[in-house]
Amino acid sequence: MRFKYLGTAAAEGWPAMFCQCEACKKARKAGGKNIRTRSQAVVDDKLLIDFPADTYMHVLYQGLDLANIQHCLITHNHSDHLYPADIEMRGGVFAHLFPERCLTFYGTEGVGAQIKGTIEQVKFTENRRAAFQTITPFVPFAVDEYTVTPLRADHSAHSDPVIYIIEKGDKKLLYANDTGYFTEETWNYLEKNITGFDFVSLDCTCILIDCKRGHMGFDTCVTVKERLTDMGCANKNTTFCLHHFSHNGSLIYDELVPKALEKGFLVSYDGMTIDI
Repeated sequence: MRFKYLGTAAAEGWPAMFCQCEACKKARKAGGKNIRTRSQAVVDDKLLIDFPADTYMHVLYQGLDLANIQHCLITHNHSDHLYPADIEMRGGVFAHLFPERCLTFYGTEGVGAQIKGTIEQVKFTENRRAAFQTITPFVPFAVDEYTVTPLRADHSAHSDPVIYIIEKGDKKLLYANDTGYFTEETWNYLEKNITGFDFVSLDCTCILIDCKRGHMGFDTCVTVKERLTDMGCANKNTTFCLHHFSHNGSLIYDELVPKALEKGFLVSYDGMTIDI
């Protein structure tokens, strides 16, 4: 599998739109990998994860071939991960598709309420330009050659959040942002069903802030990495990467990299590609 981070920031982006804090000033000055758009990823250029307001930016600057994407996993219904208004741009005079194809979104019931409303409003139920499939936490489902398993996330309950295991052949990854320290239900599932992730992407929204609920900080990510390894869900060959950053965590990319390396983590940046 080839995994690509399209965007790597939390809701406000980094530098944040209206912000004058020191972390945002440093990011603007440093540029490059320190500039972060809102989080989105893609597997093998065909399985999209999340649909934020910055999706169009990723089409322009990250080479996302959105016209040919037919499957999109949604983690939860917050606007930096789901911006349903842009689904309308797939219809009518806005998009000429050759050949015609359907983009199916996958998410929990809380996600579906928003997406299905847009699909019905623009009559995609009639022309099949877009569709929605409800998923259930801890129940695997097939998407093309992938097996996808949603797990409960520790995030705001009203957003109906999940994290995802994605498997293809003997390769498997865990994409886990917008979650705090995993729920015991999720830990139990992992312990019983998973050995040796090849790649693990962890929420590190808060970076230097001690955070365990809703999101994670660096120290909590270290604890999660250790528990996954102790349980046999990860090993010395597992690649761990920190992801989904807020400027409130203070350290820009250039500052976080050496700290992360000490604990065996990579640090995501917009456009980062990892072969799994």
